[in-house]
Amino acid sequence: MKKLAILITAVIFASCSSDLESLNENIKDPLAVPGESLFTGAQKNLVDQVVDLNVNNNNTKLWAQYLQETTYTDESNYDQVTRTIPEKHWSVLYKDVLKDLDEAKNVIEATTYSTPELEALKPNKLVVIEILNIYTYALLVETFGDVPYSEALDIDNLLPVYDDGETIYKDLVARLTTAIGALDEGTGSFGDADRIYGGDVVKWKKFAASLKLRMGILLSDVDPAFAKSTVESAVDTGVFTGNEDNASYEYLGSDPNTNPIHDNLVLSGRKDFVAATTIIDIMQPRSYEYLEDSNEDGEINEDDDRSVVPGSVTVTDPRMKYYFAPNVDADPTVEQVVYFGGEIGNTASYASHTHVSAEIEEATFPGIILDYAEVRFLLAEARARSFEVGGTAKEHYDAAITASILDWGGTEAEAAAYLAEPTVDYDLAILASTADMPWKEVIGTQKWIALFNRGLEAWTSIRLLDYPLMATPVEAVSGFPNRYTYPIIEQSLNGDNYSSASSAIGGDEAETQLFWDLN
Repeated sequence: MKKLAILITAVIFASCSSDLESLNENIKDPLAVPGESLFTGAQKNLVDQVVDLNVNNNNTKLWAQYLQETTYTDESNYDQVTRTIPEKHWSVLYKDVLKDLDEAKNVIEATTYSTPELEALKPNKLVVIEILNIYTYALLVETFGDVPYSEALDIDNLLPVYDDGETIYKDLVARLTTAIGALDEGTGSFGDADRIYGGDVVKWKKFAASLKLRMGILLSDVDPAFAKSTVESAVDTGVFTGNEDNASYEYLGSDPNTNPIHDNLVLSGRKDFVAATTIIDIMQPRSYEYLEDSNEDGEINEDDDRSVVPGSVTVTDPRMKYYFAPNVDADPTVEQVVYFGGEIGNTASYASHTHVSAEIEEATFPGIILDYAEVRFLLAEARARSFEVGGTAKEHYDAAITASILDWGGTEAEAAAYLAEPTVDYDLAILASTADMPWKEVIGTQKWIALFNRGLEAWTSIRLLDYPLMATPVEAVSGFPNRYTYPIIEQSLNGDNYSSASSAIGGDEAETQLFWDLN
């Protein structure tokens, strides 16, 4: 009996132990995240970071002088330290994009799909992941210079070395060439899990070729021969041919899946940004006079009441009405709509300066990471550099401006009228330019206008072409930022490798020009 009692007790204990263990099981969450879900998340994190306006995340729309802060002007004055913006950019791209893409690749490689049809999609999925990896690493190099690459993403190596930026960039071009050749256009990929192209592999191949074109152009000054072969190879592969090819991320109508700009400008309830005087003055030549000193401080400033001088306003760019809301302070006696930009680096009254348009504030406004207009401007640059890509610089320039106007909602007639303006007409503008390389001023200015709302790429274009000229902020803490400084956390946790990288690029300063930025 005693042995039987012990046996019964053991059975009961084992049963209770099993029951207790089952209570600790999480039956609501999946044991593993599908690779496709990881890809979708990484894609969203990437596009969010590119299009974001939050001053804690991305300052480039301020540095490209599309917008000006109203109250807190640190970022407009090139302050990268107070909010540690470089650290955020670095963390998002490495941790939330590259690491998730890497995990998506590992999971998809290890997955055996339920049907031969689904299994057949695996190779293209892996190539699309590779293309987004390349795009992300290119952003890091364009932003910082030398960065961790060969030893990046290894969780067992907390002190990765920084690789040479030019070496990384050329390796990325080689990887991109391989990826383009590996895509099977007769098969699909991610389907609905892909919020940019819906799994369309033909579109992804065009995107990869267009990205290769962009990367080749960026190397034009540092290695013209390599740039030329890269650009011509990309064009031979087949770049974007229309606005329907735009790499446009589809946002949804409810938080947290809205465009980050909607969160920044609408859901936040804040009024932190107005149009910058730089873009307003270039898109809308005009003059105005102050009626009175509304602050009674004895000095005229941007917050004082203004009136447009009758007959002085000429709105020549048809995209103004899509970029910006009509100004509330316009003189009713003047027929044209008037826009007022905030002085760069200074505070600016939200009520008396122009705001971004309601269209851009929409929750579902798409997030663009590469578009047809940019591709045609890149081709115009290529022809100006005598690369063999077909057509003339003027033809590509005209097509780029037209594509931009049409994509924003304008008409062919508006585009034609705009292109006929003496300051826009390619040949006339080239003759009027006093720049050492007039094509850089002419193409660079119009490309910058077309890149509105795409701060990172506009900032890169400004650094490469040196046009348009940016105003000096009233309280600038540095010269024009040619790069993000390295994250402070890298100095403290990866000090030796940080110091080596800093020395290699010429100093961890905002003004340090990166290897491709020679002029």
